[in-house]
Amino acid sequence: MTDEEKKKHDEMTEIELVIGHVLRIGVITSAVVIIIGLVLALITGETGYPAGTFPTTFATIFQGVAAFKPFAIIMLGLFLLILTPVLRVVVSIYAFAKEGDKLYVWITVIVLVILVFAMWIGYIGK
Repeated sequence: MTDEEKKKHDEMTEIELVIGHVLRIGVITSAVVIIIGLVLALITGETGYPAGTFPTTFATIFQGVAAFKPFAIIMLGLFLLILTPVLRVVVSIYAFAKEGDKLYVWITVIVLVILVFAMWIGYIGK
């Protein structure tokens, strides 16, 4: 293996480790936030919202988190959980670009656009 091939292999191994860390940190962070919301709901005995309602927009989620409303904290944790694979796609774009694999860069960019578009449709279609 030449020095250039070894260097490229080492860079790809490092990028794969970063992708693993992104996924691990995202899942752990979202789990901790959700657990905090659940514990807060158990302690207070309420959700912070009238029966049958919960925060659905970013503004109401962040306002609810600032007011320590349990459902808002749980929704933030779920948002972080959804955001985790999106961040993985972004890191993959970087990895494929670093490899010089233009086809996979474009495929992954298309996947990212589809993910963002689907989230946007879900957000406006509430």
